[in-house]
Amino acid sequence: MNKNEWMHSVYAPAARTFPERKYNFSTLSNQTPDPLYTADDLHDWDPQRDLGHPGEFPYTRGVQPSMYRGRLWTMRMFAGFGSAEQTNERFHALLRAGQTGLSTAFDLPTLMGYDADHPFSRGEVGKCGVAVSSLADMERLFQGIDPTRVTTSMTINSPANAIWAMYIANAQKQGHDLAQLGGTLQNDILKEFIAQKEFIYPPAPSVRLVIDTFEWGPRHVPKWNFISVSGYHIREAGATAVQELAFTLADGFHYVEKALERGLDIDEFAPRISFFWDVHNDFFEEIAKFRAARRIWARQMRDRYGAKNPRSLMLRTHAQTAGVSLPAQQPLNNIARVAIQALAAVLGGTQSLHTDAYDEALALPTEEAATIALRTQQIIAYETGVAGIVDPLAGSYYVESLTNDIEAAALGYIEQIRAMGGVEAGIDSGFFQAEMAEAAFRYQREVERRERIVVGVNDYVQDAVQVPIQLIDPAVEVQQAERLAQVRRERDPQRHAQALAALHDAAVQGRNTMPAFLECAHAYATLGEQMDVLRKVFGEYVETAVM
Repeated sequence: MNKNEWMHSVYAPAARTFPERKYNFSTLSNQTPDPLYTADDLHDWDPQRDLGHPGEFPYTRGVQPSMYRGRLWTMRMFAGFGSAEQTNERFHALLRAGQTGLSTAFDLPTLMGYDADHPFSRGEVGKCGVAVSSLADMERLFQGIDPTRVTTSMTINSPANAIWAMYIANAQKQGHDLAQLGGTLQNDILKEFIAQKEFIYPPAPSVRLVIDTFEWGPRHVPKWNFISVSGYHIREAGATAVQELAFTLADGFHYVEKALERGLDIDEFAPRISFFWDVHNDFFEEIAKFRAARRIWARQMRDRYGAKNPRSLMLRTHAQTAGVSLPAQQPLNNIARVAIQALAAVLGGTQSLHTDAYDEALALPTEEAATIALRTQQIIAYETGVAGIVDPLAGSYYVESLTNDIEAAALGYIEQIRAMGGVEAGIDSGFFQAEMAEAAFRYQREVERRERIVVGVNDYVQDAVQVPIQLIDPAVEVQQAERLAQVRRERDPQRHAQALAALHDAAVQGRNTMPAFLECAHAYATLGEQMDVLRKVFGEYVETAVM
């Protein structure tokens, strides 16, 4: 009996006796699954061509042959708040609790390229991340942490070159060999224009700064991933899983094309490109998204861009559970949501994972909430058995069929973006914003109509539950201003002036800016001073409203 026969002769009569629930069974990308999947759904599926083995092209089953049997994913909890000392204390607490990598959150002034004492920074210093305005702050932030033993991720974009230079300068001052530094710089400016909106300069010069890191990074800090092409923020802004996948890969291909235009060797820079995905509540869709992402990247890098190094074809990724999916109502329920999302990331084959704290919707996570989030990963790693099997869902009729569907839908978007002239053209026309707004509106409407149930929000509602929250002392802002004044008093004024002049000249003359940023860091030029130099050269970007 084939699937169609079973649906008509067995399922249909059963559904008349026990009617299907009035529930929206479609995925969050609005794809409606069948009640059953069989081999009939994979009639044109070739396991050798489309699946392969782990660690082999097209990497559908993972980028390493042994996956978590050989090495667990990096447990990299996002942390950053208040002063550099406060975040340093949290770093050490997480490392003592068993975290295996650091991930740094910066405050809004830092993300926007302003010093902590700038008028625009008032009221925001240390609120959504740590305040870093100069090398002095970076030194405090990583006090007592060996950068050659712990890999560090830094979520920074517009000022990425300057912040990375401060991190590198701090390692140099400690006497470390740059060739031994490992970590990841987010450095994905395109997704800022698409989703998060923390941009400074127009797209073209902003992308140029990214490509400076592509050129400089492999030759000086070869173990560093100088970009994490980020779907996370696109998904948090309202995109579906398919849109997140398509728009993020399109961004990645855009960077590859710009690097090739500069004359860089694809097999020199591509192995250091990494990715960053959101992991939402639709369990199987998220797993299929990871698998489709690896397959698309591998095929496009080999067949379209001519990469030959196998590492150029491997999509390596960090993942984070979906902050946007964690409501403020009944916050303890979010512990279950995070566990399910984390399991999907592991079954999807992530290399690194951050699990959100249950109190994300209320405030910056308390140390207890952050520890519970880390323990969630450790329970998955050591108590569930999922880390002992490489890609255990391979061959599932539903997972393979869903992977194919997501791949096809994402490729359709990618070709549409290429046809309109590429990512920057899509930004200028408002294409991405319009697509995400429509998806977000559709989801919200489904929730409000109770077509999708969010436990504790539109069903199973109860009185508000109070949990402890962490607040930032306003004294942090005063302290940061005093420290900046001290930095300006004590630095070498001649070296400082020469460093900023060299940054200006590199920007104007089209030279790689990383050497100048590194000298600015050593000269204790502040972040705002460096960004102001480039504001004068590149100008500031003002987004066109999309209605």
